[in-house]
Amino acid sequence: MMTGELRVECYAGYRGEETPRRFYLGEHLVEVAAVIDCWLAPGHRYFKLQGVTGRLHILRHDEETQRWELTSSTDEDRT
Repeated sequence: MMTGELRVECYAGYRGEETPRRFYLGEHLVEVAAVIDCWLAPGHRYFKLQGVTGRLHILRHDEETQRWELTSSTDEDRT
């Protein structure tokens, strides 16, 4: 997995919930082609995203600190 500073750009929908549209890991840009899934856990929101290259990524947003973390990055799901 790539390492570096994570910066996430979001779109706030009509309900004001932010959804990632692109993110940077260091200087590497990942454009989001689709939000596959999203779910809540205590204190966090998770997003399963597919990048335009087909890679799948899971981002976690800490609601208290407003920090983002890339928890997983894999090739396209083959199941």
